[in-house]
Amino acid sequence: MRAPARAPAISLRGVSKRYGRDLAVEPLDLDIADGEFFCLLGPSGCGKTTTLNLLGGFVSPSSGEIVVRGRRVDQLPPHARDVNTVFQSYALFPHMSVADNVGFGLRMAKVPKRERSARVAEALDMVGLTELGGRRPAELSGGQQQRVAVARALVNRPAVLLLDEPLGALDLKLRKRLQLELAQIHREVRSVFVYVTHDQEEALALADRVAVMRAGRIEQIGTPREIYLRPSSRFVADFIGESNFFATRDGVVMVRPEAIAISPEAHGAVRGEVLHSSFLGNCTRVAVSCEGTDEPVLVEVRGGDAASVERLAPGQTVGLSWEPAAAVAISDTEEESTT
Repeated sequence: MRAPARAPAISLRGVSKRYGRDLAVEPLDLDIADGEFFCLLGPSGCGKTTTLNLLGGFVSPSSGEIVVRGRRVDQLPPHARDVNTVFQSYALFPHMSVADNVGFGLRMAKVPKRERSARVAEALDMVGLTELGGRRPAELSGGQQQRVAVARALVNRPAVLLLDEPLGALDLKLRKRLQLELAQIHREVRSVFVYVTHDQEEALALADRVAVMRAGRIEQIGTPREIYLRPSSRFVADFIGESNFFATRDGVVMVRPEAIAISPEAHGAVRGEVLHSSFLGNCTRVAVSCEGTDEPVLVEVRGGDAASVERLAPGQTVGLSWEPAAAVAISDTEEESTT
């Protein structure tokens, strides 16, 4: 006999947020599993940060219920929820040492000094800052400050850690490195991480599941692979990575650039004219003008074929083709969405 499914760590039922006449978040139902790394992804103004603030208690819902670990929390203040938040600004106390910043919440909770010291040391070790406990925030790099903020949130051992674009202020190289560190921290602590970002690559790299949001509603929820390979709408396909759209008799299909083969001999299902080719290090990208498409078709070629593709001259006629499984039929109706 199969064991019953475990209750979700977080449940939102009919949760919405209205500011006057403006509906920032439409009524949504959402379950997040225990130990899950869950990303809320979308453009500015889509409602992802408002949703995070609803979970954290920084704004009150206009309707609905929020349950964390079986306890209804939507009417509770932030400090009464088993939830901690890491903000993009880090919000560290400049006059305190790193160790005192990390232990501040424990001190406010009147945790005994010996236990407090042990937990602060454990949290600093988890984020690789054991040797920097005596420094002030101003003496740290941006990446180190971000790790202090994570340690301060984790030291209270919350059931849920909310992260509001915590890497947004960092440069690309450091951001990628800290993505790996966050993923490792999540594997170690196994708390629920709810992560807000507008960076689709970051969401795909970190999340167990992604909710793509648009105009206050969830367009699609799925694993990174599902979201990328089988988007439910043109909006999701266009927002997650790069996409090519082809009109058919029955609608629209989407094909990713890396799934398209290009033939200099003009063999293929679609013929076009080379506009430009670019060497990008790990691939060569070719833009091709084709009849029946609103924008140039993008093709990405990797491996041994990339060298020959680089030599394609603007104006050259080429053929494009792809495997049938690579073409995904999608909704082209702006109002439609899938939750």
